[in-house]
Amino acid sequence: MGRINLWALLMYVTVMMVTEVESSLHRVGGGKYSWTSDVNFSDWSNHERFYTGDWLFFGFDRTRHNILQVNKSSYEQCIDTDYIFNVTRGGRDVFQLLQPKPYYFICGRGYCLNGMKVAVNVLPQPPPSAPITPASTASTVLIPSNAFTIATLSFAFKAFML
Repeated sequence: MGRINLWALLMYVTVMMVTEVESSLHRVGGGKYSWTSDVNFSDWSNHERFYTGDWLFFGFDRTRHNILQVNKSSYEQCIDTDYIFNVTRGGRDVFQLLQPKPYYFICGRGYCLNGMKVAVNVLPQPPPSAPITPASTASTVLIPSNAFTIATLSFAFKAFML
C-alpha cells in the first residue's frame, strides 16, 4: 500500500472516530434540586432522555441519605434490603448507565416513602451520523471509537512511515 493510500485510510478512520456520540451527565433532580426528600424525581426523569454510557450525579448529605440501586418491586414498595448496588460513597456520587434498560434507585433510611426514589429508562445510543465516505474507498472500515484506538493507529502509522 502506497504512502498516499495509507494516509487517506488514516484520515478516513479518524473521521469515523470523530462521529462518536458523547455521554451526558445528568444531575438527579435537575439543576436546582439534589437528592433530597419532597422532590418529584419521577417528574424530572420523565423529562430527561437517558442513553447507554450516560452518568447520573447524586448530590446529598451522606449522614442522612443514601442511594441504593434496586429492582422494580423494591422500588415500588420502598424496600431497602436485598439491593443490587449501594451507590453511596461520599455525598457527590455518580453512577454510569451501562445497559439499555430501566434502572431503579431509592434512598433507604425511610426517605423512599417521602418520595426519594427515581426510575430512569435507558435507551441504546442512537447511531452516529454517517461520515462522508471518500469516493476512492472500496469498502468501509469499522473501528471502535476510543482514545486507545486513536493512539494505537497513530503509533502504527508513524512506525510504518519510518
